[in-house]
Amino acid sequence: MPTYRDEVVVLRTHKLGEADRIVTMLSRRHGKVRAVAKGVRRTSSRFGARLEPFMVADVQLYQGRTLDIVQQAESLGAYGAPIAADYDRYTSAHAMVETADRLNEAEATPQQYLLLVGGLRTLSQGGHAPRSVLDSYLLRAMALSGWAPALTDCARCGAPGPHEWFVAQLGGAVCSACAPAGSARVHPETGSLLRALIAGEWDAVDTAHDAASAAASGLVAAYTQYHLERGIRSLSHVHNRSERRA
Repeated sequence: MPTYRDEVVVLRTHKLGEADRIVTMLSRRHGKVRAVAKGVRRTSSRFGARLEPFMVADVQLYQGRTLDIVQQAESLGAYGAPIAADYDRYTSAHAMVETADRLNEAEATPQQYLLLVGGLRTLSQGGHAPRSVLDSYLLRAMALSGWAPALTDCARCGAPGPHEWFVAQLGGAVCSACAPAGSARVHPETGSLLRALIAGEWDAVDTAHDAASAAASGLVAAYTQYHLERGIRSLSHVHNRSERRA
């Protein structure tokens, strides 16, 4: 069908001509979609604000040869304003949508869409530290893509854990026998925090010490970027909890 409808979360936009934008979206049923939103940069646009980054919308699109055309857009989640009002939320949200944008088409599943929408909603509500929301999202996104990190048993030999070493290249936590020289040694609290982040155990996440949170964030960033095979530029702007309190 040349015309179709879907729920989307806006990942990024680019200017096109004097009044149009190219909008990259992660949709619920059609994977990643790139479409032209005509006239959205005009003040008279009917749905320009609904197609900004971090917004969730129900859109109707016309299937074009190279780019689709946005015909209608109805807001489902107006998360852009509360996220943009706070620097930590804003930078964390950018890292999340950049990660979603890096997913291959085969990985852009309905589960990934729902995970991203849930993460942006949580960020907009401000109930948890933005960096913790980001870390939880990254671990879960990797798991949905088939790269779930080993956080208890050894990623290499399967020896029961938990273990005190973490090697992104080997798949996560490893035992002393499998850990290469120079491997990152993980404090037990950091290991527990990583398991809480991927499980969404927010009581444990919110009460973790700043040092454990910072260490966990570093491991999550290294693991994610290794398996995506490229850096996430937005991560360089994201602060840890300890950095914001300093």
